[in-house]
Amino acid sequence: MEILNQAYDILFWGALIVLAVCLLACLIMTIRGPHTPDRIVGINMIGTVTIIMIAVFSVLLDQNYLADISMIYAMLSFISVIVLTKIYIGVYRERQAAEKAEQEQERDA
Repeated sequence: MEILNQAYDILFWGALIVLAVCLLACLIMTIRGPHTPDRIVGINMIGTVTIIMIAVFSVLLDQNYLADISMIYAMLSFISVIVLTKIYIGVYRERQAAEKAEQEQERDA
């Protein structure tokens, strides 16, 4: 049984290392993203990978409260992405309205 526990520990630590690399890649994508929607998706991916890492830590350390923390973090991450998307849509619509007004002024002149 000890060998099985060691195998699971190695598996979980390997998964955490892979997830840390994914988190780093998501962070780089978020910083270098050419457009705002790319950055919002990157933030969402960072939140998702973090939730998975907390869940793996919960199993690895055999601490049930970490699963609750991961669910709370999932709700906060969802709400933050919704708020960022709403803000971006508002800015986008304002920009489109300003461009349309500018085109109408050029056409009238």
